[in-house]
Amino acid sequence: MENFGLLGKFTAREENRDMLAAILIEAASQMEAVEGCQLYTINLPETELDSVYVYEVWSSKAAHEASLSLEGVQTLINQSKPLITGMERIESFKQVWGKGTFR
Repeated sequence: MENFGLLGKFTAREENRDMLAAILIEAASQMEAVEGCQLYTINLPETELDSVYVYEVWSSKAAHEASLSLEGVQTLINQSKPLITGMERIESFKQVWGKGTFR
């Protein structure tokens, strides 16, 4: 089975970016206990003051999809919706190698 990776971009009103990032950080902390989540990072670009990037690596696409139905994740999705003005899946990919640690 191949790992599944995803890079996504969330756009919010500039004044809401930090609040959106905080919600996504909570989601990332929940992912620490989710089977199949290998990496989940929240990233704030220096030049896009309204954007938050999420970089994820999962044991499989199915593991990623299953995580979206978790009650805690659904709660955070609903909290973040009013803050988001746009979403973009920049790329999905198959991870072929990597080294690193979370945090």
